Amino acid sequence: MNAGRMTTVGIHTVTQPNGEIQWCFSQVKGTLDDEITEADIISCVEFNHDGDLLATGDKGGRVVIFQRDPVSKTSVPKRGEYNVYSTFQSHEPEFDYLKSLEIEEKINKIRWLRRKNPAHFLLSTNDKTIKLWKVSERDKRAEGYNLKDEAGEMKDRGVLTGLRVPVLKPMELMVEASPRRIYANAHTYHINSISVNSDAETYLSADDLRINLWHLDITDQSFNIVDIKPANMEELTEVITAAEFHPTDCNHFVYSSSKGLIRLCDMRMAALCDRHAKLFEEAEDPANRSFFSEIISSISDVKFSRSGRYMLSRDYLSVKVWDLHMETKPIETYPVHEYLRSKLCSLYENDCIFDKFECCWGNNDQAVLTGSYNNFFRMFDRTSKRDVTLEASREIARPKTTLKAKKICSGGKRKKDEVSVDSLDFNKKILHTAWHPTENIIAVAATNNLFIFQDKF
Repeated sequence: MNAGRMTTVGIHTVTQPNGEIQWCFSQVKGTLDDEITEADIISCVEFNHDGDLLATGDKGGRVVIFQRDPVSKTSVPKRGEYNVYSTFQSHEPEFDYLKSLEIEEKINKIRWLRRKNPAHFLLSTNDKTIKLWKVSERDKRAEGYNLKDEAGEMKDRGVLTGLRVPVLKPMELMVEASPRRIYANAHTYHINSISVNSDAETYLSADDLRINLWHLDITDQSFNIVDIKPANMEELTEVITAAEFHPTDCNHFVYSSSKGLIRLCDMRMAALCDRHAKLFEEAEDPANRSFFSEIISSISDVKFSRSGRYMLSRDYLSVKVWDLHMETKPIETYPVHEYLRSKLCSLYENDCIFDKFECCWGNNDQAVLTGSYNNFFRMFDRTSKRDVTLEASREIARPKTTLKAKKICSGGKRKKDEVSVDSLDFNKKILHTAWHPTENIIAVAATNNLFIFQDKF
């Protein structure tokens, strides 16, 4: 996403007469032109812990950080408006000469560290290398050096007649992003997840077959805590797809697999967590068995709820809510785009069936959000059991635009306000979403655009 070509539109929000949450357009970041370069495609989205900053990574290796407009936080009603805060190149393309492999610069994941001082810290990773970045502000500079003039050139020492005490003078605010640590050479396969522990000292990184535990201050050593690589690779039956630390219990983490399993591990049990403490699995209905069953049951994302009591998992056709106290089946299952079940053959042929959709929790764990095709995204209310399909498109990128629910027609006679399954654009897909930690503000990545929506009660 090219920060230099950003456009921003702001609005006031409205509500439905019956008082239900109504989502409204707030902003769009990125150009709305038809020309899209591969490097500008957004590959991850993440709010920080208080929601004042929002970071995106793209396929070009760039990280763009947006900061909440202070006025939008205090206005009545509150507005979810963000401005560009910092843009920096996080990763560059590399080449592994030993394996003759190109290593893409694409940012796979961004994770914020909890704030301890005026600076902000975040982890970003591509397929092989994780970096810790410090993002800090500077609004003063020192002037009046003894050995340098104002241009920074060294003075002739022969003309020095006395000592001066440098003073701090105000300057225009500058935001600097500097790499503080580089964690490399620990993964043979592509990194798909990073997760910061609640102890604020360690984090994990996961690839297809292994999960490593790092200390934030140590770059040349990590501990392998999960290894599912078989002695004979021909016996490989599953790969790790996502991993995350528990939000409050620093010894617990989960990882999901391509077999549709979620394993909860306890690091107190053994140094190598090759035995899980709990296994979450839903038995497959034999009636639904098909050639595509294994592919569509693969879990592409797993997230702990903010309270830590529940987990949310996303497979190709659904999102599921799991209770940590019940391993046998999910307590809630929400179909995301069940109308695609009849289209699996064509989705297999165009590789869309391998798309990895993410999911996220609402700010109070009562709602879940995930993406779909045609720039549709889905929201499920766990209390009322209602769901809605909304669209992130340039048509709604206008002031005072209320998002209208979309209805998909899978066959038969199509009504006027319905969208036919056959007209869906599978090149437009929402893979990455994020929800503000305390407010109803969501960020949705639609190819090279970042849409921000908000509600008003």
